[in-house]
Amino acid sequence: MVSRCLALALLLVCGIIFSANAGPAWPSGAPWKRRGCGYESCPGPKEGMINVHLVPHSHDDVGWLKTVDQYYYGSRNSIQKAGVQYILESVVSELLKDASRRFIYAESAFLHRWYMEQPRKMQQQVRMLIDEGRLEIVGGAWSMNDEAAVHYQSVIDQFTWGLRFLNDTFGECGRPRVGWQIDPFGHSREQASMFAQMGYDGVFFARLDYQDKTHRMQTKTMETIWRSSSNLEDSELFTSALYNHYSAPPGYCFDVLCNDDPMIDDSESTDYNVKAKTDTFIAWLEKMADSYRSTNLIVTMGDDFNYMNAVMNYKNMDKLIKYTNARQAEGSKINVLYSTPSCYLKAVHDANIEWPTKSDDYFPYETDYHSFWTGYYTSRPTQKRYEREGNHFLQVCKQLSAIAPTKEAFYESHLTVLRNVMGVMQHHDAITGTEKQHVADDYARMLYDAFEACSAVTRSALNQLAGERDSLKLEWAYCKQANVSSCPMTENSANNVVLLYNPLGHSSSDYVRLPVKEGDYLVRNDRGQTVPSTLIPVPSSVIDLPFRESSATHELVFHAEQVAPVGYRSYYVSQEKSDASSYAAEIRQEDNVSIGNDYLTVHFDENGFLSSITVDGKTHALKQNFFFYEGAYGNNEEFRNRSSGAYIFRPNGTDRVVTDVVELQVVKSDLVQEVHQIFNEWISQVVRVYAGEKHVELEWLVGPIPIDDGTGKEVISRFESDIESDGAFWTDSNGREMLRRVRNKRETWELDLIEPISGNYYPITAKVAIEDEHYRMALLTDRAQGGSSLQDGHLELMVHRRLLRDDAFGVGEALNETQYGAGLVARGKHWLFFGTAHKDASPTLQAKERFMQNKKLLPSWPFVSPADNTLTFDDYLSSFRNIYSAIAQQLPPNVNLLTLEPWKDGTVLVRFEHLFEKGEDPVYSQAVRFNVRDVLYALNIDSIYETTLGANQWKGDAKRLQFSTDTSANEISPKEQVENIPIVQQSTDFDIELHPMEIRTFVVKRR
Repeated sequence: MVSRCLALALLLVCGIIFSANAGPAWPSGAPWKRRGCGYESCPGPKEGMINVHLVPHSHDDVGWLKTVDQYYYGSRNSIQKAGVQYILESVVSELLKDASRRFIYAESAFLHRWYMEQPRKMQQQVRMLIDEGRLEIVGGAWSMNDEAAVHYQSVIDQFTWGLRFLNDTFGECGRPRVGWQIDPFGHSREQASMFAQMGYDGVFFARLDYQDKTHRMQTKTMETIWRSSSNLEDSELFTSALYNHYSAPPGYCFDVLCNDDPMIDDSESTDYNVKAKTDTFIAWLEKMADSYRSTNLIVTMGDDFNYMNAVMNYKNMDKLIKYTNARQAEGSKINVLYSTPSCYLKAVHDANIEWPTKSDDYFPYETDYHSFWTGYYTSRPTQKRYEREGNHFLQVCKQLSAIAPTKEAFYESHLTVLRNVMGVMQHHDAITGTEKQHVADDYARMLYDAFEACSAVTRSALNQLAGERDSLKLEWAYCKQANVSSCPMTENSANNVVLLYNPLGHSSSDYVRLPVKEGDYLVRNDRGQTVPSTLIPVPSSVIDLPFRESSATHELVFHAEQVAPVGYRSYYVSQEKSDASSYAAEIRQEDNVSIGNDYLTVHFDENGFLSSITVDGKTHALKQNFFFYEGAYGNNEEFRNRSSGAYIFRPNGTDRVVTDVVELQVVKSDLVQEVHQIFNEWISQVVRVYAGEKHVELEWLVGPIPIDDGTGKEVISRFESDIESDGAFWTDSNGREMLRRVRNKRETWELDLIEPISGNYYPITAKVAIEDEHYRMALLTDRAQGGSSLQDGHLELMVHRRLLRDDAFGVGEALNETQYGAGLVARGKHWLFFGTAHKDASPTLQAKERFMQNKKLLPSWPFVSPADNTLTFDDYLSSFRNIYSAIAQQLPPNVNLLTLEPWKDGTVLVRFEHLFEKGEDPVYSQAVRFNVRDVLYALNIDSIYETTLGANQWKGDAKRLQFSTDTSANEISPKEQVENIPIVQQSTDFDIELHPMEIRTFVVKRR
């Protein structure tokens, strides 16, 4: 055992820097731990008793019915009485009165804001409470994220950001030990895997399918060991489903927002009720105990925005504990104590029980026979896309901040704005689309402002890299309205420099589309060569959008090849005529319509529908069409009268086809071939195939969804193939591992299904697929959507929904989004893969999908700077660094650079991930090894230190609790975990090995 002094000395020698006020600048480990927090602070349960762990908490949504600011300050109480600043202040005051009291808190976004406003004395008191384990942080991410519509990259980022605040401010005692996902509407396996990789010992949640919960209560499987990955070792996570949602037991809510009677212990009072309330409480606990395996019970004491007047809560809980425990003298076996989820977890661990296991997930979530919470997978589709763009730009902004030669003083603060907002956007009432409209508007405002803030960073960094001087300082803006084929810069400037920044660790080739007016255009690259280009007409349905203010009639398309990894390549685009100028592809009228390239051809029937695909010389039936479900329009007074709404998807019968005949226009060029389809006045689509690509792109435009007939509608895109899928399909888990689904079936209980459509919908964050022995079809998405395979050979994705009645789950508004006085219009993309399902040759179709999935998540970001008066083409060639890369050696193709961002004290945070699962490809699924210093040569690396996934703990310090299952033994006790203090190892071996689905995180110190 190395002494604490020696460990500290070694760390100081290695250059670890401490801050007097902010805690250690590097991830803190056991050497800095103050005795008394964590498992050491836990009160001891009584032997031979049912130990009831009362957990005081407040669930504080980072926006839902009110905006983030309104919730924090307590304004707009006519909507909801809630003020977070009062909760935190009141709780701290009450905790200071009695050392036995406990409280837990989860949302770092609110805690950070409140803490930074406090005077020094209050901050010291808060740190003391955390040091003593009386105020415990659980979860700890910037927000309590959703688990269906979020992408794993954004989840990791927002956990990292929240955990950094906790680590810098409170040190080791601020590090959460458990996940606290009490309100998300279903739970993903990938979220559990991330918790395990971040060093958490368990996760607690409240929401699971009511049928599943009933079965688990009857079989005492409310708590399981979740095997959260099919690929990673040490991925098991203790998982506890809460008994009474996350609320206090019925009749025992002592909050100012509640109507339950307080504990009245004056025996002279006519309202004296201690005996009755104690009797009822004990009876309720004894019933609860029948559903759990250990003699420990976790009982939540709180709810949404509780504890604004914490004296009410604690005064009555003190009495509840006192009088319940007094019954032990009469033979009661109930022992109640203030506790936390971590202390409960420790007590359960010490009980040394063998636990059942689980390896699937908790989707979909159902609260009654007619209420499947599968609508929110698609709700607010434009917001879901905007959030995905936010993640894309955040990665670009972080990377440019890290590689810029000079770090301007404003970089960190501007980058922080986007980090904060993206953390908020992961909240389970933000990305889900289940918030009120005025809150959704506020989220959009926040994200727009954050884009603007980080744009100042990217503009500065790019000018530095490109060779900024007084006479050459380009604007480097982005086309904010590219989603409607509009961009004032490319429309109104005769000359533009187009810079493509590639955030991937591999060179990338991208097709670029720039909205322009009709004319002659010349595209030239950094070597002075003319790049072939063409003009493609903007679809008429886009041109006719009433709110579109643009003069662009075409999109200039060219192929940008070999854009440097973590770097850029630029192009000079001028409006001029020459022999090499772009040519305009004309709209054709053809009888037997087909488009394609050397790899595939898609065919359309006489009615204008996509009807078949030819791949590898064989033609397969493949139909695509749009349908809609009419949303159930009930009164919500009974379960069977539930309405479809923001949360739940409940179709009123079967699907309805949009049209029987589609109007077609065909556009063909050497670079791209397109079919423009008009299904009706509110649905259109472009089906396109680019030269050299092995997939089909479908760009859909849906809206305004008509409601004149008095019915809400939920629009789907359906693909019908001849694949014999036998009821099975695969969906991604937050963009990572794929999970097998079986229609009308659940893995862990016998499903009684009355809603066969919505009950078979699952979240699709990135991909859904079907296959048989011979062929496979996969669809990639550009945002989170709901989807399913309701018949063999079919795949469908819900793209948009507009409904006329609230579903009575709290939001209080119908999901009836409008824009410019009409229903919301949404535009998006699907990417279709079709081919052989064989896995004996590389690359497999799954490999192609994985590569494309990564590329479509983070394509090269186009920056545009008008160059009419600032930069001639000769200047561009001679006075401008028009190609750049921060990477000296490309990463192996199956490795992704997940994170590259400025960290603390000049360090850089880096994550690498293996893109493949076991068995997906005979070559790319193998372990891979590479040298970090060779790859990140521009960082001039001196040393690297490995951390857990959340970057708040040294990897060598991370010792998780191990639980016994039917086949595994207990390996480590909490005492051993707490006192095992390994030295943080400085790595001088820059070779890194990655196994399938592995993510490794490093703090990089520069020379």
